[in-house]
Amino acid sequence: MNHPTHGGRAVATEPNGEAPATACPPHHIQRSRCRGGLRRTAAAGEPRLWAVVVSLLAALALAATGCGSPATTEGGEAAGQLELTVFAAASLTDAFTQIGADFTAAHPGVKVAFNFAGSNDLGTQIGQGAPADVLATADTGTMDGAGDLVDGPRPFAANKLVIAVAPGNPLGITGLEDLSRDGIKVVLAAPEVPAGKYAGDVLSKAGVEVEPVSLEVSVKGVVTKVALGEADAGIVYTTDVAAASGDVKGVPIPDEQNVVAVYPLAAVTASSHADAAADFVDYVLSAEGQRVLEDHGFLPAP
Repeated sequence: MNHPTHGGRAVATEPNGEAPATACPPHHIQRSRCRGGLRRTAAAGEPRLWAVVVSLLAALALAATGCGSPATTEGGEAAGQLELTVFAAASLTDAFTQIGADFTAAHPGVKVAFNFAGSNDLGTQIGQGAPADVLATADTGTMDGAGDLVDGPRPFAANKLVIAVAPGNPLGITGLEDLSRDGIKVVLAAPEVPAGKYAGDVLSKAGVEVEPVSLEVSVKGVVTKVALGEADAGIVYTTDVAAASGDVKGVPIPDEQNVVAVYPLAAVTASSHADAAADFVDYVLSAEGQRVLEDHGFLPAP
């Protein structure tokens, strides 16, 4: 059988007599190299072809950037979006979470991040240099103590206290006097926490002395202890009972024994987003913000 040649060299053929498809083409090639049946060529038009491919890949990358996740900065924020940090009293958790979402919807360039805790802890953190843009507390005393760290505090809501008990009130607690009964386990917020200070005030007004089984760092801790059955009763805000969604029941405290907790907020003087901080304060005080607070059981500021 005759074997076709390539440059004077015999080339193996397939059984049908045809040269294998992997043979290198013999003409119009500037440089060719065959290795294991693979062919790499550098034809005269290859530079132009590569230029087209590179341009196409660049266009696809640009399209992916536009259609995928937004570009982010080194701090993790979306390009063109700033993050506003709001330090707020724990009792504001539900209401401010909703206000934050509404504020972002009205200001797409601003994302709101919250730090919820006892007002005294928040004031201490800011005093120690923690980065924050807005401070909202459950009492005027903590805000006053912040001094020059905040700019022009403004009252935005009010609250009252209530006795939190287990659903169904199995121990029949009807007032503050019952908290001094033998065998009743009472939990309060710590005295330095606004809810704890207010609880001391109402118990003093009623002439009732109690020995709490626990002092919590925030009013949310009081609600949790009662909801879990670790305490029989606790003194919390009316809004905390509403936010508990049936996990605890509220026993009213008469107005003559109760106190009105006034909530102020202010932009933090050291804020790096002063304009956005002022906008958030204004939004909380606006009709939209006040409506959310009312829906969550807060009273208007006096």
